[in-house]
Amino acid sequence: MHGVPTSPNDSLGESSLTATLIMRLLQLEDDGEFSLVEHIGRSIPPYAILSHTWGADHEEVTFKDLTEGLSKNKAGYRKLAFCGKQAAKDNLRWFWVDTCCIDKSSSAELSEAINSMYRWYHQSAKCYVYLSDVSTSSFNDESFQKSRWFTRGWTLQELLAPTSTEFFSIEGDRLGSKHSLIQGIAKVTGIPIQALQGSPLSQFSINERMSWATRRETKREEDMAYALLGIFDIHMPLLYGEGQEKALRRLQKEIKEASMDQSLSLSPLQLAEKLQGVSKPSSNIPINAERDFDLPRTLEMVEGAISDFETYIARM
Repeated sequence: MHGVPTSPNDSLGESSLTATLIMRLLQLEDDGEFSLVEHIGRSIPPYAILSHTWGADHEEVTFKDLTEGLSKNKAGYRKLAFCGKQAAKDNLRWFWVDTCCIDKSSSAELSEAINSMYRWYHQSAKCYVYLSDVSTSSFNDESFQKSRWFTRGWTLQELLAPTSTEFFSIEGDRLGSKHSLIQGIAKVTGIPIQALQGSPLSQFSINERMSWATRRETKREEDMAYALLGIFDIHMPLLYGEGQEKALRRLQKEIKEASMDQSLSLSPLQLAEKLQGVSKPSSNIPINAERDFDLPRTLEMVEGAISDFETYIARM
């Protein structure tokens, strides 16, 4: 398998990288048709991955459309064709698109895919961001930052997870990379440049990471919670129909348990070093490991960060 990069969430746990992966990948055939092939574990080859905003459901190419040969009849086919051609230009045989590489008629497969999504984007060789509302001829800082792509819930992890990201216009022309456009991206998203450059997300407080999602929306209300699983290195079952509030409460519970487990597993020195990323953003007091370490106090600080997390839930 192509070299697996270190996870941006590695300080929250390595399980996401060692778990067995099962992915369906697309390849562009010589006759211009697409084929789907399932890859398992370490047999997954290097691949490109598409980040985009969905149109109407009936416009997107689904897994069923692809298997029944109906994909060319849909408006979303244009995005598949773009991704396949761009991957070929980058010498990548395989590529992945969320609309058709997941059989969404299977709730078990959908749940596994959503829990794997951050990892899939992170392990891609290239991520292509297709901006369907930005034209090459009118591209500038303003049109770029006004793109709908920056308002969607799922594109948050698609922005943060990949190690190589390039932006393209609706015509398929390259507009720039995450690196070259980073100032504008930071401005419109409110995400620190360090996070955009790949610093471990665990270095940013729970509250701060949650704040990155507050101005974003998802088509299904529960997805506002599910789209954050990778941001917090959390895995949990999907329960569509539970509503946004219950989904966020379950996410909060998982984050709390993961934070407590991490705190209890670290040495005093490690805990003190990591408290800056767990405590509230307003805390500017430097930590002295020998003077300040106290397990009950440490757990209180973790609880405090989780408590403030509830405030963000109430505002969403």
